[in-house]
Amino acid sequence: MMRAERRMRVAGAGAIATAVALSGCAGTQPVAEAGATVSYVDGIYEARGWYGGLPSHQDVTLRIEGDVVKDVEITTPAEDETSLGHQQRFAEALPAAIVGLPLDEVNIDRLAGASGCSEGFMNALQEIRTRAAA
Repeated sequence: MMRAERRMRVAGAGAIATAVALSGCAGTQPVAEAGATVSYVDGIYEARGWYGGLPSHQDVTLRIEGDVVKDVEITTPAEDETSLGHQQRFAEALPAAIVGLPLDEVNIDRLAGASGCSEGFMNALQEIRTRAAA
């Protein structure tokens, strides 16, 4: 019976080590032990997400309740007509894509044809996750 317990502990430690090692690829998102989820403090959080070579940015305001996204607002500050169009389409599509999702499950790669806007949003989201972690 002692052997079985040791194997379980080693496997558990390995899973935690793997989770910690993989978290380096995820930026500054809080890391939970294997099988656990991160809890977030309810509230309204704001962050600026940078993207692109110019660089461009978006200001994101996110309301979190019970670890779930309840509302999102995003600025569209671009002055260039093409960039502004991308930002506006992204901002219009974003609420339908994330409101109601657990914060840990939000992952936008490309939305409304705007991969750069997605990058800026995810940049801001990482900051919000870090600040909101309980």
